[in-house]
Amino acid sequence: MLNILILCTANSARSILGEALINRLGEGRFKAYSAGSHPRGEPNPDGLAMLKDKGYDISTFASKSWDVFAGPDAPKMDIVITVCDSAAGEACPLWPGSPVKAHWGIPDPAHQGSTSDERRAAFEAAYRLLELRVRALLALPVETMEVAQLRLALAEIGKLDGATRMALEG
Repeated sequence: MLNILILCTANSARSILGEALINRLGEGRFKAYSAGSHPRGEPNPDGLAMLKDKGYDISTFASKSWDVFAGPDAPKMDIVITVCDSAAGEACPLWPGSPVKAHWGIPDPAHQGSTSDERRAAFEAAYRLLELRVRALLALPVETMEVAQLRLALAEIGKLDGATRMALEG
């Protein structure tokens, strides 16, 4: 089993969605964790409500510092994926060490919409984009790939967007 850490600044929305998706869809092949460089302290309630509606046990999700994964007793990370939206000018945290690193920028649903329906739509869009990328990750033979191959494949997955999904489904 490979350990994957999903990082974002606040660890309240996108990184938690990524953790949820990888753990559910990975079916024991991967163990995902999430953390933030400046955690908000609690997951976004709109994101948690959406996950609960999708059948996730939301009691296990928490907004936590990446320091939790830096200690000697922490699980060793094989892959670290940042999900901040650098196109929106967000600063993404950097992870030291030797895990394979990738960037999968996702617009922050926590700062979109003023009504509950608009916020829900933003979280659904972020979830769908992350699901597309997680499914692409699951299609890779990551256990047998060379590090350089994996790094390149993860970078390509980070470029997938909703238009890609529509082309694949169409």
